[in-house]
Amino acid sequence: MTTEAEPTGRAAESAPATDHGETGGKPAWGALLVVLLGLFIANIDFFIVNVAIPSLQRDMHATSAEIQLVAATFNIGLSAMLITGGRLGDLYGRRKVFAIGLALFALASLACGIAPNMPELIAARAVQGAAAALVIPQVLGILTTAYTGKARVAAFNAYGITMGASAVFGQLIGGLLIKADLFGWDWRTIFLINAPIGAVVLLLTPKVVPESRAEGRTGLDWTGVVLVTAGLTAIVLPLVQGREQGWPAWTWECLVAAVPLLAAFWWTQRRKAARDGSPLVHPSLFADRAFGVGVVSLLVFFAAMASFFLVLALYLQEGRGVSALTSGLLFMPLGLGFFLGSAQSPKVAAKLGKQVLALGAVLQAVGNLGLAETAWHLDSTGNVAWCIPAMVVAGLGMGFVIAPLASLVLAGVAPQHAAAASGVFSTAQEMGNAIGIAVLGVVFFGVAGSHVSAHSYAHAFSVGLLVQAGICVLVACLVQLLPRPAAAEARAVPATEAAPAV
Repeated sequence: MTTEAEPTGRAAESAPATDHGETGGKPAWGALLVVLLGLFIANIDFFIVNVAIPSLQRDMHATSAEIQLVAATFNIGLSAMLITGGRLGDLYGRRKVFAIGLALFALASLACGIAPNMPELIAARAVQGAAAALVIPQVLGILTTAYTGKARVAAFNAYGITMGASAVFGQLIGGLLIKADLFGWDWRTIFLINAPIGAVVLLLTPKVVPESRAEGRTGLDWTGVVLVTAGLTAIVLPLVQGREQGWPAWTWECLVAAVPLLAAFWWTQRRKAARDGSPLVHPSLFADRAFGVGVVSLLVFFAAMASFFLVLALYLQEGRGVSALTSGLLFMPLGLGFFLGSAQSPKVAAKLGKQVLALGAVLQAVGNLGLAETAWHLDSTGNVAWCIPAMVVAGLGMGFVIAPLASLVLAGVAPQHAAAASGVFSTAQEMGNAIGIAVLGVVFFGVAGSHVSAHSYAHAFSVGLLVQAGICVLVACLVQLLPRPAAAEARAVPATEAAPAV
């Protein structure tokens, strides 16, 4: 039974209502495994669909515009709804919203897998993205309230590893599923497999995941929902569609319109916070320097990371003519470096604190520069295996950033705002993805020119990597503005609170 009593003062921030999923008052690690599995299948669909595009286009006789919409509608639904999804968890229960979102995601995935035509597939992808926006922010919200002290840091590291692994291995997993061609499903496999996995997670969720919600619940801020959804859509839609359509007038009109929409959103949030304390995003979140600077750093870093996957896939598949599966296998060295960095990041963070993020960003910049130099010399004939050492270094840098980032950024967030803060955190990541892909897409295709060849792709790849290296250096500089982790942890965990909650 969910506790509804409202503690007062500081205790109210650190005593969220909870129920099931506990052993002796302490949440079991099973909760972590269950919510991370739900997170993995929700997040990987951002990346995995790219592998299926060639076979999907052949099977469905899809136009290039329809293919773009298969990816774009998911991204738009996800990016626009993450903040609202996070707030719904704070208000109505993070476990409940996680389960509802996962059920919708599994059903939408099933609809994608059996779609008889492109309009139905595109519509199902939009629902799938919105459902993922209900799932993803609840994960950090649940971890924030279920674990404390060192256990919370470990849970956040596991969250970062899961997010990174879904990005790094998305292309490989997609290639393997399509190659396996289970039951003759071809590209449909990447969607249909979500249904049984989602069903298993749904069955386990009420058994092992504790419920929590913000104390003193009020209604949803519908004005904020409308303004933030419209504002974010006005940014993401032109970013994901603009380059392919030649940046028509409507893309610039949307980007301009986003400014007053988001300004109005922030104004209404400040007014609502002063009036009844129940805005969609509480302005006090950004009073915490770790959160404010961390969200900006996250956005910038993922602009480099998402665009890295884009230009690498383009270089390998279009420039060098390798298959989707072979391209996915060539991502393995990147994954090896990522897991090495992720495994070592807690030890390095214990010694270097926030500088572990700067170290990771610099390592990724070095890996990108090494990869740019290698691709330049390989041109159109050299063996792409020479790229492996630089990819390992780049992956190592990613691991040092992604694994500890959540714990460093969210350490000072009060549990009552856990899922809402997670929604902002995840939105920054998705916005970084969209901005990075849009900007680097312009750079890459601008350098490659209209006469596509292996030589032009190698040149464009190298130039794109130089830009990404510069973005990574910017992240290392932004990290210097973060407060010391010890101070943030002191704000998040009162001295009287027990250490590990596992």
